[in-house]
Amino acid sequence: MLTVKDVMAVQVVTISPYSTLREALSLMRERQVKSLVVDHQHDHDAYGLLGYRELLDAVVAQEGDVDLLNVYDAATIPVITINEHLSVRQAAALMSRYQLSRLVVVEGNRLVGLLAMNDILARRMDELA
Repeated sequence: MLTVKDVMAVQVVTISPYSTLREALSLMRERQVKSLVVDHQHDHDAYGLLGYRELLDAVVAQEGDVDLLNVYDAATIPVITINEHLSVRQAAALMSRYQLSRLVVVEGNRLVGLLAMNDILARRMDELA
């Protein structure tokens, strides 16, 4: 059985919820990623995600100022998290059901990876080739 651990990205770029959207955009460009995991500040806090969709809404559709808005204002918080031992099939079903392109992967409450639908599909295409 293929598990989330087999497919997920382990080098995840995180950002503070208090960073500005300009800092987030700069970090995304610098690290060449499409989304950032919004780090939790305390153990009981939830993780969040900031991706192109949230940035498009905050900066373009809502005409927000990238220097005045912070990550917390635009990010999706909380996000659905999954365990790395979950089957890829079950993770894909969650993504499909809730129309998500990414899931944050945790072990306990510790961030261990990010699972993107692109990674799942790329793995399946490799298996079919």
